Amino acid sequence: MSISCLIIDDEPLAINIIKNYLEHIDNFEMLNSFNNAIDGLNFLKNNTVDVVFLDINMPVLDGINFIKSLEKPPLLIITTAYDEFAIETYELDVLDYLVKPVEFPRFMKALNKVEKRLDISNKTPLESIKERLFVFVKIDKKKMKKIFLDEILVIESLKDYLKINTLTGRYIVHSTLTDFTNLLPSRDFIRIHRSYTVAVDKIDAVEGNSVEIEGLRYVIGRSYLEDVKQKILNSSI
Repeated sequence: MSISCLIIDDEPLAINIIKNYLEHIDNFEMLNSFNNAIDGLNFLKNNTVDVVFLDINMPVLDGINFIKSLEKPPLLIITTAYDEFAIETYELDVLDYLVKPVEFPRFMKALNKVEKRLDISNKTPLESIKERLFVFVKIDKKKMKKIFLDEILVIESLKDYLKINTLTGRYIVHSTLTDFTNLLPSRDFIRIHRSYTVAVDKIDAVEGNSVEIEGLRYVIGRSYLEDVKQKILNSSI
């Protein structure tokens, strides 16, 4: 038996990262996703869902009032950038409260709670993880490209766009560096400059205020230098 999931969030990247995570769990199935609570509410009128991943701050109908409007709510997991709604949502009997950026291990704890509440399996989601995490990004008006996270080298800011440099190619994506970085696992990626986020395991060398990746040097911003060096030290044997 699979656990059916619905995502309601007005941030496309946030929806994408949860989709990505769910792709790696064998017994969880994503039925649909919506960028507003009204469409999600209409979907629930005609469909049965086990768990809803729900943002709080959304236009027209926010997450709190969405919950209050449900007569028989499914399991609810809040996904939000703000922690001040935690007490209010727990009073509404939400199962878990995830603060963005949601890292994969924390997400798995929430799924464990779902399985325990539904009592459908003694097998934890961690035992069902597929090997490689990936993200789909829109590289033109019609094409979505799958990018494996373990292939990403450097993400470079180009104002309102990003250039994602990978082992297999380069891709231009409409997003900010802050938003995209916040959706990546912090244990694997680090912001080194206002213009660069890099994969920690792809750093070949550190010299002064720069890192070397695939033969190219990237300057570490002064305000990021201490965090970068600490991260690299913690990653060392």
